Amino acid sequence: MNVSIIFAGGTGQRMNAKTKPKQFLELHGKPILIYTLELFQQSPSVDEIILVMLGKWISYSEELIDKYRITKVKAVVSGGKTGQESIFNGIKKAYELYSKDSIVLIHDGVRPLVDIETIEKCIKCTKKKGNAITVSPAIETIALLNENGVVGKILPRSECQMAKAPQCFVLGDIYEAHCKAINERQPDFIDSASLMQFYGHKLYTVPGPAENIKITTPGDFYIFRAIVDARENSQIFGL
Repeated sequence: MNVSIIFAGGTGQRMNAKTKPKQFLELHGKPILIYTLELFQQSPSVDEIILVMLGKWISYSEELIDKYRITKVKAVVSGGKTGQESIFNGIKKAYELYSKDSIVLIHDGVRPLVDIETIEKCIKCTKKKGNAITVSPAIETIALLNENGVVGKILPRSECQMAKAPQCFVLGDIYEAHCKAINERQPDFIDSASLMQFYGHKLYTVPGPAENIKITTPGDFYIFRAIVDARENSQIFGL
């Protein structure tokens, strides 16, 4: 069983949205979340989807799922106080529903520009090696912070990659790692890859498209709109 856990539990404070969380902001009449869910709906290798959602927006998200016929969604669960807790809520639900050797793809609800090819490559890599972390090349110079505004070590771009999503694991492995983190009262990890690496897992990368951005700020939304419009124009005009 290949299960996608779509994390959409954020409030979107950096987006400055006044009425709705960022995952419900619309482009051409369709919410960002639906753009994301449709990709996993269309992937031939994804069997089912678990959506992690802000508690008070669960009923609204279920209405959208029905409206857009996202039939692979089998459960919508409430998020937690932190991102890590929210993801674990989705993993716990998956652990209740599926065998521990199932594959889970953890993905951001506001990362709607991943492509089906990357989803498929992540599943194949996990079946072969045990996990898969989507990455793209660093396109800017990365400098480590130092004290008093002094630039620290400058890292060669050739050695740097941007960790993105989906991040894909065997269900039993990621569930066990989360349980350890809770029992040991570890602070929140930045993402699932960091959590798994902390507990000794060797991680394997899968290259994904650079445009697979996470929509966090208004600027990200404008980039998303430009890419979607460019894709639609290329289909219309045969470019």
